[in-house]
Amino acid sequence: MREILIAYCFLMTSFFAFSQDNDQKATDTLYKEDQFYIGVTYNLLGKKPQGVSQKGFSTGVHLGFIKDIPLNKNRNFGLGIGLGGSINSFNQNLLIVKNDGNTYNYSILDNNSVSYTSNRFYMNLLEMPFEFRWRTSNATEYKFWRIYSGVKFGYLLSNVASFQAEFNDNDIRITQVKDFNNFQYGISFSAGYNTWNFYFYYGLTPIFKKQANIEGEIIEANAIKIGLQFYIL
Repeated sequence: MREILIAYCFLMTSFFAFSQDNDQKATDTLYKEDQFYIGVTYNLLGKKPQGVSQKGFSTGVHLGFIKDIPLNKNRNFGLGIGLGGSINSFNQNLLIVKNDGNTYNYSILDNNSVSYTSNRFYMNLLEMPFEFRWRTSNATEYKFWRIYSGVKFGYLLSNVASFQAEFNDNDIRITQVKDFNNFQYGISFSAGYNTWNFYFYYGLTPIFKKQANIEGEIIEANAIKIGLQFYIL
């Protein structure tokens, strides 16, 4: 029995030594930081028309995959091209009502004259991030500092405008509002260490098309998103 135990320990020791040796030989010097990402943001409206304000908590959830393209020998600088999607809500006091003939009317809700529990719109986007990437990673280190910045392009898949009256007798729900811009893009920035990263997005295109207006004033509001982004190798 003792001889069997000694032989077993010898075999296991040899196995682990062989495995570690193979791992060292298998170190990928041409590694890439291909990553899945998941983000959670607080959504703001920039360039709001006078009188428009946000009420409640507006959120965004973002997820996708980014393909890494190293640009130097040390592989700590590169490009990232990805594909993903996001779900975004904006709670505010801009009421959207559909008229006859597929046109829309926009007005600002007055809390003193209109009683309501919520007023918001949702946007579901197909997104393509394009990033310039700097990081302190190497072939064996998976925890590192990173700074990624670039442009994120979005295509609007669907949208919903929702108004809920206090007594539920005048609720409004409109899907596929045609005054939303189908193509949206903005600058993005993320920075942090390991999995946890600060994330910022600033929309360069308005959320609405030019025909959306309040008494002749074009609604030029854009999306601003601030939150956390998690990267998973």
